[in-house]
Amino acid sequence: MKRYSVAILFVLAIVATVAGSFAKGDKNMSYTIKSSAFKEGAPIPKEYSCEGKNTSPELSWSGAPAGTKSFVLICDDPDAPHGAWTHWIVYDVPSTTLSFSPNMKIGAELEHGIKQGSQSSGVLGYQGPCPPQGHGVHHYHFTLYAMECPSLGIAGGADRKQVEQAMVKHIISQTQCMGTYERK
Repeated sequence: MKRYSVAILFVLAIVATVAGSFAKGDKNMSYTIKSSAFKEGAPIPKEYSCEGKNTSPELSWSGAPAGTKSFVLICDDPDAPHGAWTHWIVYDVPSTTLSFSPNMKIGAELEHGIKQGSQSSGVLGYQGPCPPQGHGVHHYHFTLYAMECPSLGIAGGADRKQVEQAMVKHIISQTQCMGTYERK
């Protein structure tokens, strides 16, 4: 009986904390990213893959936590045969930027101080889904990090390890959307 009482108190404490966050208008509770190109968990259209135009999809976000000064976006495929494959890295995105248009330019340094990194193949910019044929469905995670610094202080073209090392102490929150892709 005592064990159940402790468990119930624990659950009530969690519920009270979550309810308190909503009551205070905690923006972390509503921090979201989405794409008009695909629904959450649904297939990414062919045009955004290596079998199509291989251009980046539209992404938009809202509800960034208080204190956000910039964003970092990392898109990866954890189902790749040799470990997670990074498809896109964008950093030093100003907090006033709340979306990326489709077919984003490729370049180490873009307007408004936005930088792009090198993905796993060593190429700069977006690389669309391109799993091995017959390898099954792959999941592509577009993770958006809210940062408490306006810049990571690294040059454009950095690889994922460099970006993650620069951002690790500055992350306020993160959110993600996920799409799938399969080559049969």
